[in-house]
Amino acid sequence: MSAHLSYGRVNLNILREAARKELREFLDKCAGSKAIVWDEYLTGPFGLIAQYSLLKEHEVEKMFTLKGGRLPAADVKNIIFFVRPRLELMDIIAENVIRSASQGEVREEHKLGSLRNVTISIRSLVVNRVDFLAFMCIVMNLSDQECYLESDQTSLYHTAKGLMTLQALYGTIPQIFGKGECARHVANMMLRMKREFAGSQTQILPVFDSLLLLDRNIDLLTPLATQLTYEDNLRGLCRFVYGVLDLCYVKLPPEKFAAQKKQVEVGKDLPTEPKKMQLNSAEELYAEIRDKNFNAIGAALSKKAKIISAAFEERHNAKTVGEIKQFVSQLPHMQAARSSLANHTSIAELIKDITTSEAFFDNLTVEQEFMTGVDTDKVNTYIEDCIAQKDPLIKILRLVCMQSVCNNGLKQKILDYYKREILQTYGYEHMLTLNNLEKTGLLKPQTSTRNNYPTIRKTLKLWMEDANEQNPNDISYVYSGYAPLSIRLTQVLARPGWRSIEEVLKMLPGPHFEERQQLPAGLHKKRQQGENRTTLVFFLGGVTYAEIAALRFLSQMEDGGTEYIIATTKLINGTSWIKSLMDRPEAP
Repeated sequence: MSAHLSYGRVNLNILREAARKELREFLDKCAGSKAIVWDEYLTGPFGLIAQYSLLKEHEVEKMFTLKGGRLPAADVKNIIFFVRPRLELMDIIAENVIRSASQGEVREEHKLGSLRNVTISIRSLVVNRVDFLAFMCIVMNLSDQECYLESDQTSLYHTAKGLMTLQALYGTIPQIFGKGECARHVANMMLRMKREFAGSQTQILPVFDSLLLLDRNIDLLTPLATQLTYEDNLRGLCRFVYGVLDLCYVKLPPEKFAAQKKQVEVGKDLPTEPKKMQLNSAEELYAEIRDKNFNAIGAALSKKAKIISAAFEERHNAKTVGEIKQFVSQLPHMQAARSSLANHTSIAELIKDITTSEAFFDNLTVEQEFMTGVDTDKVNTYIEDCIAQKDPLIKILRLVCMQSVCNNGLKQKILDYYKREILQTYGYEHMLTLNNLEKTGLLKPQTSTRNNYPTIRKTLKLWMEDANEQNPNDISYVYSGYAPLSIRLTQVLARPGWRSIEEVLKMLPGPHFEERQQLPAGLHKKRQQGENRTTLVFFLGGVTYAEIAALRFLSQMEDGGTEYIIATTKLINGTSWIKSLMDRPEAP
């Protein structure tokens, strides 16, 4: 990772340093030697703001992964738990404490993250995307269960509080736009907090020109669809093989990354431990290909291979001592590039095995038929076949929900048929899951004869027949034809503005609004000619990698227009999203 994190006018070192400061202060409150017990999900994110050396400076002597049973042996005064606010994790901590106490061990124990009373600077992780940056709130995990199933607005409060912290670091955001009920609540809380602290505004020239708050339920379709960018395929592969997803690292099958021919020659066994790779844009090749449609990866890797090969051939042209010295100085970078190319070529081969399969193609075909409005008003034979073959329930639920969303609900007869087939095949214990899907609007009966989706699709150009996957000219490339509705709304807001789509906005759930925040005297600035606007786009309820890729592409497309920074409560895809709503989730 580079030492200086910045994108345009946004220097994320400010946020990272604020997070480090709060972390140091927390550690210093626990006087004496310390051991940290980590929620494994958080080790990567925290590593982006604090290396082990910083923890060691504050008397952290041991680190362990959170797991059931008694606490590991550690001759320290304090045990600190870094965890997400999950009930099951609280149960594990309780088990740790009770079992350790039964052994006569006495320690001071502290929890960070379980009570949700730390600010966004600690809960946020900063990801260096080089050409694009994202804030991802990890511990503050806004879930559909809380907002839509339980009507709990606690996470919305913490989101608003976090955004106020962000404004304290980067200046007041002059304009706030939003769409959706949760977005409206967050904006109201922010404005109320601003009034309450009216006399303590920081005199900082605003970095962000506007904030766009988007409620996840205004665009239910995008997360359900199969994402086709390289990054999501890579992470999807890890979920498929190992059932675990880390935001900063991926684990991959080791046999594809061994020098197999050499090992066979010397008679060594192939490695059994999965290969662990860090994912960030500090790696040049990954930064280049992460957002490409997977169908464009082969050509991109081939082009890179030719460039690297040509660079190594330059050694033959080095005649003088100076030329040889220059070539040698470039050698480490060239070798790293060749190693990176080999890794991503192996990964691409693994992904291709999945994406070229008949099952993948059939599933994608049905998804695209739903997106284009084909036979959404009748029982789908492919879904029937998948249920009959007892394919994974999450796959079935994704497809049924997608059909429902694209048809503005299902006729009661069709909905009842799907429910009956699912319950009889997968078990009646999934009744609560179906109920949860209905509460969130993913699965619902059709209450009107009018389907607004075709109008929305046509007006916002959500389906592009001629999407160019190799050399894209539109955000629809991320789904090979489908343009994410959330990103189209962002695009239209920048130019020509939401007033041009007023009728469409009324068809989407929740209010749309614009608020202006008064800037402290002397902090208004005149925009220089050609200077881009900077917009913070905050997804309430989660964002997909495809949406991030589309927004990054939009930033590059906008010549002298808008630079986008993304904030979100969590990263999601169709599988993780449906799984979070299941009463009894399937095993990974």
